[in-house]
Amino acid sequence: MDSPAAASAPEQDPRPEQDGRAEQDPRPERDGGAAPGHRATFGRCLRLFSAFRREGTDPEYFYGLMAQDTVAQLSTYTRLDGATIVDVGTGLGQFARALENAGARCTGIDHDIKELTALGPPAPNTLVASALALPYRTGSVDVCFSSNVLEHVPDPWRMAGEMVRVTRPGGLVFLSFTNWLSPWGGHETSPWHYLGGDRAARRYERRTGRPPRNRFGESLYPVSVSAALAWARGNGDVEVVAAVPRYLPRWASGIVRVPGLREIATWNLLLVLRKTGP
Repeated sequence: MDSPAAASAPEQDPRPEQDGRAEQDPRPERDGGAAPGHRATFGRCLRLFSAFRREGTDPEYFYGLMAQDTVAQLSTYTRLDGATIVDVGTGLGQFARALENAGARCTGIDHDIKELTALGPPAPNTLVASALALPYRTGSVDVCFSSNVLEHVPDPWRMAGEMVRVTRPGGLVFLSFTNWLSPWGGHETSPWHYLGGDRAARRYERRTGRPPRNRFGESLYPVSVSAALAWARGNGDVEVVAAVPRYLPRWASGIVRVPGLREIATWNLLLVLRKTGP
């Protein structure tokens, strides 16, 4: 479980001594749709959902494809070359490597040392720390990035607030998560999580002989689209650049505006926020 006590590194500035902030990108904001290198098409949607079926058997393929797609999506909102980025919940580091390949200077943090070292020694710019107490100075990064971590921390809006804190004014927060009532909200216990998280976990253990990796109330928590939108719109230090279904085609973006339906059909919500406050 992620907790403030998990942080093992002092607060720091991930930038070099000179001012390493990426130049402000003058390109207009987009709503998560088409741009050079990334197009939210139906074909892309099919490729991503097909890849989900290989997550357990071929995680390198799945996470590699996800990382490439996510970096292309992020690049529609800001220039990555030279940007200082923190990857919150970096895990095996696929997203961090893809960001570095795009020219960014990326630092990854994760509270689980076993996750960081599952494939060998962690990357040089990796810290063991808590998402609830990020070990970075206020306003020290160009982009604070997190993919599918928010639903795994006991205090999601504290984590989101920390991401806003460490981002510089004018910088971006790129935050996505799997909402609880989506078809994949229970992760490996889906779709039985619709009958309750504890019940779904017990069913999974009876069928497999082992507890689920993502255990309800311990490492998996119910986060809703409506709560995320309320938090983002009520935060005076950010403006909402985009709130879209991360994996769905561009024409499905309107789902997020429909209460009730959005909790099921969004599947995975992406929030792109620009820091406006101090």
